[in-house]
Amino acid sequence: MNAPNPDRMSRVELRAGASLASLFGLRMLGLFLILPVFAVYAPQLHGGDDLLLVGLALGAYGLTQAFFQLPFGMLSDRIGRKPVIAAGLLLFAFGSVVAAEATDIWIAILGRSLQGAGAISSVVVALAADLTRAQHRTKTMAMVGATIGLMFALSLVAAPALYQWIGMRGLFLMTGVLALGGIAVLVWVVPSVAPVMRSDQAVRPRLVDVLADRELARLNFGIFALHLVQMAMFVVFPTALVATGLALPEHWRVYLPVVLLSFVLMVPPIMLADRRGIQRRVMTFAVLGLLLVQLALVFAQSLYLLGVCLLVFFCAFNVLEAMLPSLVSRIAPTAARGTAIGVYNTTQTLGLFAGGLAGGWLARQFGAASVYVLGAALMVIWLALLIGMRPVNPASEAAFSTPASPG
Repeated sequence: MNAPNPDRMSRVELRAGASLASLFGLRMLGLFLILPVFAVYAPQLHGGDDLLLVGLALGAYGLTQAFFQLPFGMLSDRIGRKPVIAAGLLLFAFGSVVAAEATDIWIAILGRSLQGAGAISSVVVALAADLTRAQHRTKTMAMVGATIGLMFALSLVAAPALYQWIGMRGLFLMTGVLALGGIAVLVWVVPSVAPVMRSDQAVRPRLVDVLADRELARLNFGIFALHLVQMAMFVVFPTALVATGLALPEHWRVYLPVVLLSFVLMVPPIMLADRRGIQRRVMTFAVLGLLLVQLALVFAQSLYLLGVCLLVFFCAFNVLEAMLPSLVSRIAPTAARGTAIGVYNTTQTLGLFAGGLAGGWLARQFGAASVYVLGAALMVIWLALLIGMRPVNPASEAAFSTPASPG
């Protein structure tokens, strides 16, 4: 059999990317459908008129996900990716049922916590890395990222209509059904991967070795800062849109076209980075774009300027969201890939949690401008860290898991 063309994704790689993206999309659609409407529904629950508890119900998902990303990633290095992903999706579905049956805000919090405990993101990314050659991983991560973004945009439009049609209970049950649909995709569509070596023969790097790796630490800081800035920014950005005269129910008219256009604009820099091996340069321009956005938002008051800032933000965000996990999978030892991606996704989730706290506190104490100043400062630190980043050559990766026959 002829060797696969190094410049093109093979059929198995395309199938892996598309199926894992759809699996991620089913799960994330279930998550996103809740976000636009839960605060409206919460007062119907006992204790749901407490905004702090409403926020806890929404944020509990991210907190438990942060705790379980790393253990799931490490477990997948030992027993395989698919069993761990299936277990996580079952746990997510169970949490959806608990939340659907809740009559008390604390039961809803429990359900959301169980949903987050099904933390499969790191394992899905590790499986995507197992099934693709190094030079095509950024494309695969971009497929996953684009699907997540599309699900987010779809949820902004569909959630209010679905809530009117089937109610909050129906929405939570739908999230469970979508998770079970993800298991079907995992079993019958996602290709299997042949192990690189027997687990009893593998020399598995320790967790402390993964944490101490400087190149991985740069990437982990980057994803932490990226998601901290994203969450902190959206604590105050919707208010800025309202201040221009755009009512809250109309915000999707800005978000939807911006998100969709950003997916188109993200493709050229990602393709350029992979083909020419200039990942650091492309990342530097993306981080610089985020820095300029944060500085511009300090002064932006018109709807047009806010829209431009949002477009630049999402373009840079999508590029980095695709490139960072790809680089983690290339740098990490194969036997510790799940562990390394687990650490990466844990820092990502902690960034979301920290961004919400920091954004809310700064906005309350010092105003919206201070949130953007924090974002700008973090981008300056990230730029400094990128200066010493070691170039990654896709062709230099000696080993990657070979896809087995589909199954």
